[in-house]
Amino acid sequence: MDRSPFWQGFRDSLPFLLVIVPFGLVFGVAATEAGLNIAEVMGFSVLVIAGAAQFVALQLMIDNAPTLIVLTTALAVNLRMAMYSASLAPHLGQVVWWKRAFAAYFMVDQSYAVSILRYETGPPLTPAQRLAYYFGTVAPVCFPWYLATWAGGVLGAAVPPGLPIDFAVPITFIALILPMLRTLAHVTAAAVSVVVALALVSLPFNLGLLVAAVLAMLAGAAVEKRMAARPRRDDPAR
Repeated sequence: MDRSPFWQGFRDSLPFLLVIVPFGLVFGVAATEAGLNIAEVMGFSVLVIAGAAQFVALQLMIDNAPTLIVLTTALAVNLRMAMYSASLAPHLGQVVWWKRAFAAYFMVDQSYAVSILRYETGPPLTPAQRLAYYFGTVAPVCFPWYLATWAGGVLGAAVPPGLPIDFAVPITFIALILPMLRTLAHVTAAAVSVVVALALVSLPFNLGLLVAAVLAMLAGAAVEKRMAARPRRDDPAR
């Protein structure tokens, strides 16, 4: 069995296929039903390559929200990618810039979650091995996402209305979020985002998501800062 970092990453990320394919199909179908042609559907998935932001932007477009609101909300949903990048920087920062650019383009929740877990808990890897592992996690996620989106866009209304493929959306994010709730800051940010988003669900154009995202990040950062400032029990300076 090939034990190269790339194939290790590929195998570790392979289970996400079970939700990525239905997720992509759902988006392709929804986008087609919203009036987008196949080129626009694929442009959405290839250029944005962010399922949550794509669904949010699509819904706002269906609701005839102003373009500024669509863009701002999609950017707010994807702000987590900036935090992912900061988290991966110590592990991939030594890689040449153009390879990091490719890594940035392919950064999705699944590749980040699997990679950071491997970097922080597994045996040490060289920078080249870490990058190979990262791209291994990307392969079973991003390319099937393109294909599934295309298939959904082509099928469009031909998909039976009762086919329960939309289950992939919540399952994907549950599978991603739960393993990442490792600290009080993570739990606080998640809790604040849920509570605020539900409390502000009546705001037009899903503006509650923007407020929830900002408050969640502020709450998580505040808790992390307070935890870092607390002296540890084994600190001799206490």
